[in-house]
Amino acid sequence: MANRIHNLVSEPYNLLVTLAVIFLGCLVVWPLLQMIFATLHLSSSDVRRVPGGIAGEWTSYYWNRLLNSNVSRNMLYRPLVHSLMIAGFVSVFSILIGGVVAWLMVRSDLPFKSFFSLAVIIPYMIPSWCKSMAWLAVFKTNRIGGAAGFISFLGLEPPDWLAYGPVAIICVLTIHYYAYAYLLISASLRSINSELEEMGEIKGAGKFFMLSKITFPLVLPAILSSFILIFSKAIGTFGVPAFLGLKVGYYTISTMLYASIRQQQTAITFAISLILISIAAIVIFLNQLAIGSRRSYTTIGGKGGRSNVIPLRTAKPFIVIILLAFLGIAVILPIMILILQTFMLRLGDYSLSNLTLHFWISEGHPDIYNNYSGILRNPVFYQTLWNSIKLVFAASFLATICGQLSGYIISRGRNLKSGKLVEQLVFIPYLIPSIAFGAMYLSMFAAAKTFTFAGQAVTFFPSLYGTFTLLVLVTVVKNLPFSSRAGAANMLQIGKELEEAAHIQGAGFIQRFMRVVFPLSKNGFMSGFMLIFMAVMKELDLLVILVSPATQTLPILAYSYSGNGMEQFADAIAIIMFLVVFLIYFIANKFFDADISKGF
Repeated sequence: MANRIHNLVSEPYNLLVTLAVIFLGCLVVWPLLQMIFATLHLSSSDVRRVPGGIAGEWTSYYWNRLLNSNVSRNMLYRPLVHSLMIAGFVSVFSILIGGVVAWLMVRSDLPFKSFFSLAVIIPYMIPSWCKSMAWLAVFKTNRIGGAAGFISFLGLEPPDWLAYGPVAIICVLTIHYYAYAYLLISASLRSINSELEEMGEIKGAGKFFMLSKITFPLVLPAILSSFILIFSKAIGTFGVPAFLGLKVGYYTISTMLYASIRQQQTAITFAISLILISIAAIVIFLNQLAIGSRRSYTTIGGKGGRSNVIPLRTAKPFIVIILLAFLGIAVILPIMILILQTFMLRLGDYSLSNLTLHFWISEGHPDIYNNYSGILRNPVFYQTLWNSIKLVFAASFLATICGQLSGYIISRGRNLKSGKLVEQLVFIPYLIPSIAFGAMYLSMFAAAKTFTFAGQAVTFFPSLYGTFTLLVLVTVVKNLPFSSRAGAANMLQIGKELEEAAHIQGAGFIQRFMRVVFPLSKNGFMSGFMLIFMAVMKELDLLVILVSPATQTLPILAYSYSGNGMEQFADAIAIIMFLVVFLIYFIANKFFDADISKGF
């Protein structure tokens, strides 16, 4: 028995698995269980609402209030229907657009592919809530939201439903999330040998028949994965529904979560979150069921494969024009609108006399936003920028390290129960909406959690509320599903025999990892780093309830400015964020061959 325990502990893989399970158990499973228990125990603040209630006792009060009470319709059912409808439409439209673009990029002789390959993923670099501000700058009227937008300036009167509500939210989210579908479907198309389609053509099959009977079934797993990814993201997103829905009273499940948090209804918040998690789990289960029930096709064999392009012929110029027009609407227009608004003294006035540098370099004016100085002269901005830079680099580096280690465990133990256990635990944060995940960590670290051991009080979880450490921790854990997926994809490409050869030469595990595994995985490391970097730099939903004035980040500052009617300042911050993300991505792609598609 002693030898068995010694071998178990001394084996590096077993030690890594043990540490990973402890880490994930404390920071993923335990908070989730705490969230469940919070919905089943009566809080001291709600004792007066339950006749004869005692604080801490078991109760069904919160679930009854949420599911079967006078407020259930407005608190749960209506926002939930809104969220499901939005997520469904966004998923379908994003897959249609992303799939068509992916096919054009991989399977056709579309010109300027090097340009389009970068342009089509730029929307992923722009925060979705920034696109919301650009959307309002174009479509809003003076009936709602103050200054009229560009369409009204041209003498047209767009309907309010085009500026606010479900149509606006679906359009903005589709423009943002189609990049996810493009990355997944294009990767799947590249792995398919085009000889399969050529054989169908030899047999006399038409283009539509080959697309529906050959290509589509082969990329169906990527399409289903895209649907799951986009649906899960869209149903829990907060920024876009907050910008485009709250002013007209259009609530989604995420904005209702935020309202519940602000009203300190913690148990109700957790109950709503658990419903969202259940929906995401059911959708993922159905996805796995659909993939598992279909036939398996081998598309990559030992003979190698070819990927011949299909000529677009006379349709080529029209397709290029349509694609350029779409990218102009999805990429160029939002950026140009945001830039233009930063130079407008009065929103809605597009005359040259209204242009100013006030919101960039002015020392302030008493008649403009209470003497608030321009962004580049504002110490609050520089402190917030420094907070964001610290957070994105610290969280991205730590999350990527954790992702590589968990990827190592998953890849080396993919046929073992231990590897599958770690893979399932790492995936849990993906199921939890960002704003609910933030609320979960706020509850867990708001006050120190202690227990008594041998007569001594031992701190299990310290009080981290309002600290930079909490922001790093919650960001790292929330992004583990993506970083571990990138790490697993990376580690699967590194053969075990390389490690075994180093082991035979007497190299220890740390030496093998640093001298063999890590050098071979550096490109994948940079890909995972960039994926997390872009996500953290734009993060609003996860951090909106966790930051303090001393730790706020650029997205939170922009959201605060926009909520206070200071749109020009919010737009300036959005532009700066985009430039930072684009610059880092360009450097990583240019010098480190980073590919963010490895994280999907």
